[in-house]
Amino acid sequence: LTHGKNTEKFEKKLSKKFGSNFASSTVSGSAANLLAFSALTSDYFGKRKINDGDEVITVAAGFPTTVAPIILNRCVPVYLDVDLKTANIDVTNLKKALTKKTKAVMIAHTLGNPFNAKVIKNFCDENDLFLIEDCCDAFGSKFDGKNVGSFGIFSSLSFYPAHHMTTGEGGSVMYNDLKLKRIVESFRDWGRDCWCLSGMNNTCGKRYSWKLGDLPKGYDHKFIYSHVGYNLKMTDMQGALGLSQLDKIDFFIEKRKENFQYLKNKFLEEGLDKYFLLPSCYEEADPSWFGFLLTIKDDRILNRNELVKFLDTKKILTRLLFAGNLIRQPGYKNKKFRVVGSLKNTDKFMNDSFWIGIWPGLNETHLNFMIKKIKEFISLSK
Repeated sequence: LTHGKNTEKFEKKLSKKFGSNFASSTVSGSAANLLAFSALTSDYFGKRKINDGDEVITVAAGFPTTVAPIILNRCVPVYLDVDLKTANIDVTNLKKALTKKTKAVMIAHTLGNPFNAKVIKNFCDENDLFLIEDCCDAFGSKFDGKNVGSFGIFSSLSFYPAHHMTTGEGGSVMYNDLKLKRIVESFRDWGRDCWCLSGMNNTCGKRYSWKLGDLPKGYDHKFIYSHVGYNLKMTDMQGALGLSQLDKIDFFIEKRKENFQYLKNKFLEEGLDKYFLLPSCYEEADPSWFGFLLTIKDDRILNRNELVKFLDTKKILTRLLFAGNLIRQPGYKNKKFRVVGSLKNTDKFMNDSFWIGIWPGLNETHLNFMIKKIKEFISLSK
């Protein structure tokens, strides 16, 4: 019922398929973000570790749980704007955002579209910063010929049903250094110091010989806690489902790419780029798309809210670009943060953007129907 042999097989198969050396499964992509960030607060990192009050560069235009771990660990998010073409971080203000308190950059590859990983990684390396890549929407994406998730110290994946593959709920922290495994899995498994797998005992051979903290010597190692952790383990049933999904992931990714390209070609053929900014990527990027983002160019001609309500009546579901602008969200607006530059483009996405699906189960009939109804709304709006 809990973490077991199927979960362990899944972690090994997942890391190989994703292109990282190791994977630690967990209950969601959001939990993976929390574990990745929390791991950087460990004393293992010495002077480099993240402490209360440290700053982390991120964006306000994204999913909230990319930023939540920063706040939950009592650190300060420093928000930069995004560019309109890719909906990813605008790298022009990186240096302005840097202070003596800056410890990390934590951002997502928006809707599967890679951010400028080369620039971000170089910036982090030059300034001794940690990089956490939120890859929850981007399984299979590449930048400069390298898999996303390979640029930072940690990356995260989500296996929620809407994502590239699913275990129901579920997620994973991905990394390349074996030394990080014990830290991540300590935070995941109650914060314990013991590294025995579920159902195992005395893997270290000295279960009753440890002397840690102010505990008496010989205190049972299974009940010694080196971190303030959680219980965020994936179940073995989810692991079994994940194994079967990994056999199909290449097809899922390819079909998403095909659906994305079909929509983009049709939007251009129908002249709909007159009304919408269509998604684009960096020249070095090979996205494994999660959705097809549309941004209304002129809100005097089309109203986003009216359009998505109209599509809903036609049984075409839409989603906004997640939180829109986090500093305007009720749960985030009164938390401590800094903004560097303006968030003009972030507000544009908040007010005028939405995305439609490219799920592998959609075919040309479905996609044509979506385009037809969008054209119908435009005609009604004239």
